[in-house]
Amino acid sequence: MTTNWLKTDFGTFRMSATEQGLTEVRLTDTKPPQNLSYPTNPHLKAASEQLLAYFAGALREFDLTFDWTDATDFHKAVWHELTQIKYGHTCSYQQIADKVGAPKGMQAVGQANRRNPIAIIVPCHRVIAKTGDLQGYFYGLDFKRKLLALENPLSFGEQGTLF
Repeated sequence: MTTNWLKTDFGTFRMSATEQGLTEVRLTDTKPPQNLSYPTNPHLKAASEQLLAYFAGALREFDLTFDWTDATDFHKAVWHELTQIKYGHTCSYQQIADKVGAPKGMQAVGQANRRNPIAIIVPCHRVIAKTGDLQGYFYGLDFKRKLLALENPLSFGEQGTLF
């Protein structure tokens, strides 16, 4: 497994990959090593380039390979469904539960989202409550709102004041 850090305007991310694919992308407050080098693992290189393009507003769909070897089949199914949510769109926990064949599994979907090791790229931030409310995000609701506003500023952007 190879690990690298990526500094962005949205924070610093620790990323890991095996030869098979990307295993982790996590926002971290851990200081990266001083001697950061450009990633040599092709999955880390591609993830770094694509995340930077996404944050710049130039990328709407990631094209990366994942290594979910240690995940449960249920988590893999949920994470796969997350990758199907289009840029700028959202869906509910209930919709994901229905799609993975667990109509009473909203909480389990929430737990799978919380355990999602590949933040942003596997877009659990696009999952909201069926009421339309923002709920649960391991980096906080402000960060979730910031990502949703990047993708869809008309629906999730900050509203100004008239006075």
